[in-house]
Amino acid sequence: MKACVRGAAVAVAAAATAAALAACGEGAGNDSGGGNQTKIGVLLPDSTTARWETNDRPLLDRRIKELCDECTVEHANAKGDVAIQQAQMDSMLAEGVDAILLAAVDARSLGPTVAKADEAGIPVIAYDRLAEGPISGYASFDGEEVGRLQGTALLKAMGDRESGDQIVMMNGDPSDPNAVSFKAGALSVLEGRVEIAKAYDTPQWRTEVAHMNMSGAISALGADNIDGVYAANDGLAAGSIAALKANKVDPLPPVTGQDAELGAVRRIVADEQYMTVYKPFAPEASAGAALAVAAARGESLDRIATDKVTTSSGSTVPAVLLTPVSVTIDTIEDTVVKDGVYTIQQICTPQLAAACTKAGLT
Repeated sequence: MKACVRGAAVAVAAAATAAALAACGEGAGNDSGGGNQTKIGVLLPDSTTARWETNDRPLLDRRIKELCDECTVEHANAKGDVAIQQAQMDSMLAEGVDAILLAAVDARSLGPTVAKADEAGIPVIAYDRLAEGPISGYASFDGEEVGRLQGTALLKAMGDRESGDQIVMMNGDPSDPNAVSFKAGALSVLEGRVEIAKAYDTPQWRTEVAHMNMSGAISALGADNIDGVYAANDGLAAGSIAALKANKVDPLPPVTGQDAELGAVRRIVADEQYMTVYKPFAPEASAGAALAVAAARGESLDRIATDKVTTSSGSTVPAVLLTPVSVTIDTIEDTVVKDGVYTIQQICTPQLAAACTKAGLT
């Protein structure tokens, strides 16, 4: 812990960030006080994707407290705004937290702030997506494998393909390194097998942007000429499906997804979405919490890490990379239900009763 360097850095940062946080209206919430307690900052990227507040936040809280009785957790959610997250991180530096777990809104834009943390002797653990700058560790899933699972499932769902079968690619936010990995993995499977008639990047993973882009694809290609939709996550799948339905596309083409959101699982049961990728939240949160606690205590991360990753600067850092799982109608019970993410009662609304019975979800 570079205490003297940190003291100088946080003093400078304090004045600069107070006004920014007031303007943004997004400070880091202190869950509990304590003068000499170990403090870990948890910075989440948005509230658009359901997983962050519904799954990751409580799981991270629980695991950090299990590993570290003396730890307190400072929370902040950037709501998809880079400037807000920069201000939130500056606030945590000013407060002198002992480590930061960062799911970056924009990996590149947060790089200079990560460098400030490093100068202050505060380690940053990149969570779920690989932030730029001198991070100390990384906890996530194999992003290219996510894309390969999606691409493989889409080809399977499309069945006997004819030459010229067309798909629309609804990719994620290009500033998110994960989105780049998902796209690369998917293309490794899809290229040469289908025609990618339209491909879109989706800033901030916004559902409404996916809806708009899919409407444009339907206008350009024709409703009957879209044989499949690669959607990088469940929010983009929801927007794409809504646009397809609004344009009276029937039957719907197979649509992929990711994050195993409850709405997506219900859409799979309703035969509107073909699949999602389940990234078990508990193991990822457990890995992120363990790395953050070890970093806050000044302990080696190598005893926790199972892998290494190369950052944008070319340095190699300890990492935990977990294996994602494909979920279709045939595997809902053995994945998200078995793991206790959702109960059958949560999935099977009255409107889905017949479809759930047909799927054996009773």
